[in-house]
Amino acid sequence: MNLLLMMSFIMIIIANIFILLSFIISKKSLLDREKCTPFECGFDPMSLARIPFSLHFFLITVIFLIFDVEIALIFPMISTFLMVNFLTWFKISFFFIIMLLVGLYHEWNQNMLNWTN
Repeated sequence: MNLLLMMSFIMIIIANIFILLSFIISKKSLLDREKCTPFECGFDPMSLARIPFSLHFFLITVIFLIFDVEIALIFPMISTFLMVNFLTWFKISFFFIIMLLVGLYHEWNQNMLNWTN
């Protein structure tokens, strides 16, 4: 055990020495102006590299991902239907579906499901 610990410690020290040497010997500069600018065929950019992003589109995407994960959680409920007590399965399924519907109602109430404002 002691030998294993000592060998691990020596390997970590050697790896850190090599990492430190690579940073010292490297020609790369972290503050290189050319690497910080967007590339447009060698010319200075004509417009901003970052275009404005629709926040509403982002929220629709997040809502889709949430419901997609919830659908993935419903599949095991279907496969366990015959393996567990019906009353327990019904209570858990009913609670889960109610939570989904409450979330959907909240999103509908906040007008998050309307694509145009």
